[in-house]
Order: sequence, then C-alpha cells, then structure tokens
Amino acid sequence: MDTAPPAPPAALAEPDREVGPVWIGGITAAVLGLYTAFFTPIQVLLPLQLAAIDEDGKVAAFGLVTGVGALVAVVANPLAGALSDRTSGRFGRRHPWTLGGVLLGAAALALLGHQGTVLGVLVCWCLAQAALNAGYASVNAGIPDHVPVRQRAVVSGWIGFPQALGLVLGAVVVTVLVTDLAAGYLAIGLAAVALALPFVLSTPDPPLPRAARAPFSWRALRGMFWVSPREHPDFAWAWFTRFLVMLGNAIGTLYLLYFLQDAVGYERLFPGRSADEGVLVLVVLYTLGTVATAVAGGVVSDRIGRRKPLVAASCAVMASAALLLTFWHTWPAAIAAAAIMGAGFGVYLSVDQALITQVLPAAADRAKDLGIINIASTAPQVLGPALAAPVVAHFGGYGSLYALAAAVTLLGGLLIWKVKSVP
Repeated sequence: MDTAPPAPPAALAEPDREVGPVWIGGITAAVLGLYTAFFTPIQVLLPLQLAAIDEDGKVAAFGLVTGVGALVAVVANPLAGALSDRTSGRFGRRHPWTLGGVLLGAAALALLGHQGTVLGVLVCWCLAQAALNAGYASVNAGIPDHVPVRQRAVVSGWIGFPQALGLVLGAVVVTVLVTDLAAGYLAIGLAAVALALPFVLSTPDPPLPRAARAPFSWRALRGMFWVSPREHPDFAWAWFTRFLVMLGNAIGTLYLLYFLQDAVGYERLFPGRSADEGVLVLVVLYTLGTVATAVAGGVVSDRIGRRKPLVAASCAVMASAALLLTFWHTWPAAIAAAAIMGAGFGVYLSVDQALITQVLPAAADRAKDLGIINIASTAPQVLGPALAAPVVAHFGGYGSLYALAAAVTLLGGLLIWKVKSVP
C-alpha cells in the first residue's frame, strides 16, 4: 500500500492562507524603512557630505562610494538570503536577519554621519549597504514564504510603491525635519528600525527544523550566485528581463539633472530657480504615478490570474515615456514623461515581483534566489553610467540616451513572453 510523502515543514510549505491587512501593513512599513535608508543617502546626504569633504573631487568621490556600495549590495543580498534560508532556531529564519540587519544598518549610518574623509565615508557606507541588504533579503522572502500565488501581485504592489515613496519620505526628513548631516543619518537609521519592528514583533516566522536544513558545503557556497538557465529557464528569463528593465530605468534617470540644465534649459525658463527643484518636481510626479498604479495593477493581475500581459504592457508604457524625451526636450514633455514612467513602473513592480516568486527554483532557497534576482536590480546602477556617459558625450546626446532607454525597456517587455510556466 502506497503512503503519502511526509508534509514539508511549515517554513518550506507552499502558503495557501491569504495574509491579512496587519501582515501587509507590517511588511509594507518594513520595506518603506529600508528603502528610505537605502535611497536618502544616495540622493541627498552622501552628495552633501562628499562636497563638504572635497568640493573639487566630489563627482569622482560620489561615483566611487556609490559604485563600490552597489557592488557590496550585489554580494550581500544573496549571501544573507542564503544564510537566512539555512537559519534554524525558535525565533524563525527571517526575523532575526531582518532585525539584525536594520539595527546594524542604523549603527553604520549613525557612524557614517561623523566621517570627515572619503575613505571613512566609503567604509561606513559599505557596512550600511551590507547590513541593510541582509535585512531586505529576509523581508523580501516573506512573500513566497507566506503569501499564496492568488494574492501575490496585490501584496507585491504594497511593498513596491515604497521604493518610490522612500525617497520622498527621506528627503522630507533630512531637509525639513532635520537639517544637520549627522542628525539626518541618525534619523533615517532610527526610522528604518522603528518601521521594521512592528513586522518582526507581530507576524509569524515558522522555524526551520534542523533536519530540514540543507547541509553546508563549500561547493554550494561557491555556486551561490548561479542558477542554471538550462535547468531553470523561466528563472533565467525572469532575471534577464528584470535586468533589462532596470537598466533602461537607470539609463533614463541617471542624467536627469543635466538633461534639465543642458537640453531643457530649465534655469533659463525659470530664472532664479535651480534644476534641482525641477528634479524634485519630477520625482514627486513619478512617485505619485507609482503609488497610484502599484496596488491597482496587482489587484488586476490577481483577479485575471495573468502576469505576462501586464508586465509587457507596463514596459511599453515606460518605453513611451522615454520616447517622449527622445524627441521633445521641453519641460512639459519632462512632466508628462515622469507621470507616465511612474504609472508604468508601479504596475511593473507589483506584477513582475509576483511573477518572479512563481519561478523560484526551490522553497528551501527562496531568499537566496530572490537575492540573485536583486542583482538584476542592482547591477544596472553600476553598468548604467558606463553606458550613458559615452552616449551623451559622443553618440547623439540626450536624444540617443532616451532612445536607448526606450529600446532596452521595450526589449525587456518582449522577452517576458519567454517565461512559460506563468500565464
């Protein structure tokens, strides 16, 4: 007589019970705190700090610090994810990494605010990136750990829009509420801890039995950053399409300030105002567009049970925004492009994240594999400048730059159809 195979432990089981508003609110707040801690230094605090340290060398110093920090994130995210996948103990396998990551990240940010050399800034920012990415890797695994497939796009929408909102929240904190540099770093670090704590303290995190933990081997450690495309083609295509879309996004936003100064002539159009103000206006419009569509796109995707059509459509919308700036270098075109780009990106964030959770190779490696997907989001931050600078300088200027962004984004949308296991 055949016997049924033993049920997997709760930590590895495929979830079938929908999560409620408390759980969704908790993970949304945690992700918002992490994104605020990620983006506020890059957009506001690091440029100010490095300019105060070395005004003449600030551009090169900023590129060095952010570039090395991005490389640290590329390594830290899947590494921490893999370690959380193997963590066993009565406190669960995710929450200890979430709490430890935000606490160490907050400490590194507080220390960063007191650095007076480029080397000190570089070291502390890398420590902050490593710790915060450890926290993010464990939080991000919460979706495949706890959310059933039929609800994943909605929940992904809720944790998607903080990616845009975190920048605005951080900018308000460090420019309106706190104006001292060191206090600004401390404030966003404490905010990350405060926003993560409710999720850690109020939501379940089933422990992984020691017997279910994969045995450690150096060979497995060496292969941590590799998932065979031959064995898991859908995962490979999902990774590649995410990389292309994020690369298009990086190319399109990297030189936005210079685009307003040199191509739009913002400061000539509005005497007495700086292009920084124009960038802030565009960021707010982009954020509003993302917030407006992220959850709504997820609701539609979950109700119709399809992912690929909405991912492809959102990429087409984002590509159309880049095409606006390819042919029209005007302030009204920039305003329209920001709103359109945000609307497309909101849908993309929620639906593509849900699709990715459905092509993960193994339940035991969810956080590690999501960390590999995160490389597709982080690597374009390093590659983007290498592509964008020569295009602007030697191959057609800003028109060619945004045409390239449109083409890369559209290609990502087309290749999503290569994923076969998800409708």
